[in-house]
Parts: sequence; C-alpha cells; structure tokens
Amino acid sequence: MAAVLACGPESVISHRTAAQHWRLQARRAGPIEISAPAAVDRRLRGVLLHRRRSVAPGDRTMHLGIPVTTPIRTLVDIATQLGERQLEAAVNEADKRDLAHPEELRNALDGMTRQPGVGRLRRLLDRRVFRLTDSQLERTFLGLVRSWGLPVPETRRVVNGFRVDFYWPELGLVVETDGLRYHRTPSQQTKDRLRDQAHTAAGLTTIRFTHAQIRYEREEVRQVLNAVIARLAGRRAAA
Repeated sequence: MAAVLACGPESVISHRTAAQHWRLQARRAGPIEISAPAAVDRRLRGVLLHRRRSVAPGDRTMHLGIPVTTPIRTLVDIATQLGERQLEAAVNEADKRDLAHPEELRNALDGMTRQPGVGRLRRLLDRRVFRLTDSQLERTFLGLVRSWGLPVPETRRVVNGFRVDFYWPELGLVVETDGLRYHRTPSQQTKDRLRDQAHTAAGLTTIRFTHAQIRYEREEVRQVLNAVIARLAGRRAAA
C-alpha cells in the first residue's frame, strides 16, 4: 500500500505483485510492481513502475483494502512475463478461486485488441487444446498426452459420482494421476479403491499413474496408455 500511495492516486499494484495478491502465484522475492499513468515519473527503491496512458476503471478494483488490477487484467499482464506452464497454472488458479473462468476470460480478450499478452492467452485458451486441471502433475500429464498425439481427454468431469482427473467418454477410459500429497495415506487409498470399483462396475477402464511414473518413466506410461487406448478403440469399433 505504501508503494501505491507513493506513486499517486491512480496507481495500482499489478503484474506479478497483483498475481501474488490474488494468490494466482506463490509469493516470492522481487520488486513491487505498480501500474500508474504515464505522467507519473517516480524512481523508488524496490518498486518496478509500469507507466500506462491510463489505468481504465474496468481494469482496477480493491482487494483486501489495496488498489489492484482485476484478475483478468492481471492475467493479461503476467502473460508477457511467464512461461507457458506458469501461465496455464495461473489461469487454473483463477478458475479454482472463482476469480475468472476460462469462458469469461476468453470473452474479455475479444475487447482487448493489440494489447501485450492477449495473443498468448488466446492461444492458451483455444477450445481445442485448453483443459482445466488441479495440479502441476495433471498439467504435466496432459502435456504428455498432447505431445504423443493422443486424443485430448475431458477434465474435471464427474463420473459415477466421483470427479476424475481425465476421462475419454468415447473409450470408456478414466485415468487418475496420483500425486505425492493426496494419495499416500491409508484413508485416501481406500477412497481410491472405492472410486475404481465404482468405475469398473459401470464398465469403465481405470488406469492410475503415480507421480514417479509421470516424472521419470514417461516411455512406459506412453506404452501403457497407447496399448489401452488401442484396445478400447478396437473394442468400440467391433461393437
């Protein structure tokens, strides 16, 4: 707040500082990033100033008592600063926190012509490739599926009363990615078995890949997934 006040009444925190404020990114060391009108010419220690012609009223809001760029404006700004995986993670966080849903973000981009970051976000949100995920492990797996040229699955679907990580409805295939944090306790393992049994009873095929497999045994994962998809596709074609 001190940095905002020092830069003038129309200033707001923005870019990575705003992303951290909205909890779209983890907090980390670095300068406080401020967006201010172009006429503002301040040199402040520990402050990175982004001068704009103006900060549109629709691009600013208050959060926790601090003037800040809106979640959508923040995503557009950080699109010029982050790598593809980091940007995808931020978009996922915005959706999980009900700050900006992908369709809402996509519609907002239509009115932001010739602005830095808009093109990258549009490519990310392309309906043919973007899928919402809950974790870095899921994003890694989805990236592998795409790189292998396999059909892109649905995500966050509720199947047989359970939300699954990845679902191929045309194949009757469910894939779960078991992270280190949520699948190591006896209680969670029991829940996983109940989920798998419900899917099997409904005639679905379920595969589980561990964090270690996705991280270190990708060729084996590819072979297993290819074999199962080929078998299920053949079965469907023969039906």
